Amino acid sequence: MAKILLVDDDRALSKMVHDLLVFDHHQVEMASDGDDGLYKVLTYSYDLIVLDINMPGKSGIEICSAYRSKGGQAPVLMLTGQDKIEYKEAGFGAGVDDYLTKPFHLKELAMRVQALLKRSRTVNEKSYTWGSVILDSASFRVTKDGAEVKLVPKEFALLEFLMANPNRVFTPDAILNRLWASESDSTTNAVLTCISRIRTKLDEKDAKNSIIKTVHGAGYRFDPS
Repeated sequence: MAKILLVDDDRALSKMVHDLLVFDHHQVEMASDGDDGLYKVLTYSYDLIVLDINMPGKSGIEICSAYRSKGGQAPVLMLTGQDKIEYKEAGFGAGVDDYLTKPFHLKELAMRVQALLKRSRTVNEKSYTWGSVILDSASFRVTKDGAEVKLVPKEFALLEFLMANPNRVFTPDAILNRLWASESDSTTNAVLTCISRIRTKLDEKDAKNSIIKTVHGAGYRFDPS
């Protein structure tokens, strides 16, 4: 599950792309003009950014250039109605990772997104294990002792994030910023509640060891040992 920003002023196309990515279990945020898109990429964290090249306010190339100049590392997929090589040269020079020319098939977009995320350091389609608990990112399934355990999308995303970053401590604020919508009204209480539900579903009864460790005064971590 990835956190993706989609910046495009074509509302009909944006809705189709949004629905496709959500269907693939991603969290998708949207901006309908370049100025809002620039604000979001410089303010919040994303695993992938999808940019239209021409839109009101800043262009996709300007957004990507500003993002890279500030050290932004997430892959950038540029959507464009222009197939001239000059546009692609400018985009790649600004730090774009891939191009998709309009009109495009949604399945091709899904494949491009998947390929970029596989190359990304933050999202990997693999499985993680803790005792008898197995989380499979590709199939979006969690099993315990071979039986599937139903996690809601936010629980799955939180557990996957921690298991993909073993032994690293994350504060509730860091988890909130990473997994909840950037402009959401949710607070760190939502993070604590989500962790509590995961523990209830996956921890052994009366066991002192938990799949999500509390580091008092610091935050939470996944310890694979």
